[in-house]
Amino acid sequence: MRDGDVLLTPEHPEASVKHIMRGVVRSGLRVIPPKRSVSLRIDADVLEWFKAQGSGYQTRINAVLRAYREAARS
Repeated sequence: MRDGDVLLTPEHPEASVKHIMRGVVRSGLRVIPPKRSVSLRIDADVLEWFKAQGSGYQTRINAVLRAYREAARS
C-alpha cells in the first residue's frame, strides 16, 4: 500500500509523532484514572506563568501537584 492509497477522514486522521509516542510510552503501564473537573482558585501570576509555557498548562499543573503529593508521602 502506498501513502496515496490511504484515505484520511476526521475519524481517522493522519497519525502525528506525538500521538504515536503517547502509545509507545503508555504501552504496558497502568490505566490512567479519569480526570475530574474542579473549580480551583490560583493566583493570577502563577496561572499566567504556567500558560506562558505553552499548551498543556493544565497537565503541567497536575504534574506539579502529583509530584508534591509523592514528595509528601516520603
